[in-house]
Amino acid sequence: MADTHSYEVRVTWQGDLGTGTSGYRAYSRDMELSADGKSPVAASSDPAFRGDPARWSPEDLFVASLSQCHLLWYLHLCADAGVVVAGYVDDAGGTMQLGDDGSGRFTEVVLRPRVTVAQPAQVEAALALHADAARMCFLANSVAFPVRHEPEVVAALD
Repeated sequence: MADTHSYEVRVTWQGDLGTGTSGYRAYSRDMELSADGKSPVAASSDPAFRGDPARWSPEDLFVASLSQCHLLWYLHLCADAGVVVAGYVDDAGGTMQLGDDGSGRFTEVVLRPRVTVAQPAQVEAALALHADAARMCFLANSVAFPVRHEPEVVAALD
């Protein structure tokens, strides 16, 4: 049975500094991301492209989305397999290559999840479940570059 899901978001530019886009340096890249029932997110472009470094860039959000998707699938699969996850932190990173004309594309994203499981006997299964999560992740299945995984799993200390 096919199942389709739709996602609606609003992106509101907040960068008119008085003269609109009258010149490349005449406007701010600030924006707000919102969706019904969700807290707004302050966003901008990457600081390399005149953005506000205190706000989330599309590139930050893109890498974070891949990391979140893997995390959510991983937790689901661990729960189904009886592996008790007590902690999870991912220091994910992405590499983007710019072209001579200013266009660009991501060439890879590396997820580096550090997982703590409840029991030493669960470490091996917990490590193996990362491959299944990678295979199931909706977003990783939608990109045209590799999403690599460098997981680490340890057992909680008593």
